[in-house]
Amino acid sequence: MPATQTELDTLIDTRRDLHRHPELGFEEVRTAAVVAERLRAAGYDVRTGIAETGVVGEMRGGAGAGPTLLLRADMDALPIAEECTHGFVSTHQGRMHACGHDAHVAIGLAVAERLAASRGEWGGTVRYVFQPAEEGGGGALRMIEEGGILEGVDAALGLHVWLGMPSGVVGVVPGPFMASAGEFEITVQGRGGHGAIPDETVDAILVASQIVVALQTVVSRSVSPLESAVVSVGVFHAGTAQNIIADTAVLKGTVRAFDPALCADLPRRIDRIVKGVCDSMGATHDFHYQQDCPPTVNDPELAETVRLAAEEVVGRDRVRTDPGVRTMAAEDFGEMLARVPGCYFFVGARDERRGMVHPHHSPRFDLCEDCLPTAVDVLERAARRVLAGG
Repeated sequence: MPATQTELDTLIDTRRDLHRHPELGFEEVRTAAVVAERLRAAGYDVRTGIAETGVVGEMRGGAGAGPTLLLRADMDALPIAEECTHGFVSTHQGRMHACGHDAHVAIGLAVAERLAASRGEWGGTVRYVFQPAEEGGGGALRMIEEGGILEGVDAALGLHVWLGMPSGVVGVVPGPFMASAGEFEITVQGRGGHGAIPDETVDAILVASQIVVALQTVVSRSVSPLESAVVSVGVFHAGTAQNIIADTAVLKGTVRAFDPALCADLPRRIDRIVKGVCDSMGATHDFHYQQDCPPTVNDPELAETVRLAAEEVVGRDRVRTDPGVRTMAAEDFGEMLARVPGCYFFVGARDERRGMVHPHHSPRFDLCEDCLPTAVDVLERAARRVLAGG
């Protein structure tokens, strides 16, 4: 149903209030308090302090038996100094909602309140999860393991406001939607010496440079062109002075893939290339890899449920279901979808006319608030469809 003016005002006021007061992962104390207060006022049974700052609100519908549906919103901000100039900039230096999680919380609270107001019309159970530390902190996994949030859950839904699409456009596809994420650290050990006598050294910078180049072949020559993968080196540290050949170099990077089996195999392929380069150049190496989260894979039936709900709200011509909706960015909602069927989707938040074009995690990130009521409508309709059995 279209939002009332009161709903719209509350939705925007909530988002802007949270934007002014960003909190990093596992530090979302104020945000969690706002969430818990609103959920209790709406009639939810509320648990707090899950995985430190996580909040769960649960409510049974009044129309009899039905599935248990988990809905999720992430709460954490990023350690970024905001460069926006709007009237609700961050009041905490060096912290910013640069990914839209402030909007996710505002949307989540609006959907939770709508479902509470209509609880006599739906059956089953709604479990609304407000999660800390999505941004690399493992908040989803901790809530699963410490809070048992998936116990008895039949389906899960979540969304992300997305600057990659125009405001109000909805993107959803079945199957792999967002990539897995892993991170590696390679330490190359050579033999240092005087820059004027290189023949007596094993130049760690030269070896590491060859590794960076060779790693480009992991995707281009060992991954099927029908698959998607990314291996990117983002950190290269070495050397202390211009006339000293470094004995050590450190490389750090990220690995992304849609296919869980490929994701599991990529570290082996990387280590093999690193070893080969080091052996050929007289160096040694240490290789460490950490898997951060699995791919986010949508259940086909629930993706169809979301598509139908979105078409009811925005029309068929503003719902994207093409593969270009997918992204190699990662999302730890994938931890939940690896265990229960569910769907994660995008709601466009880009407005080029108003300069809302800067990417997620940019210090100038801002989103078009016109997308917020669209997100509320789509998520509520999709939730009602699931609670009604599809």
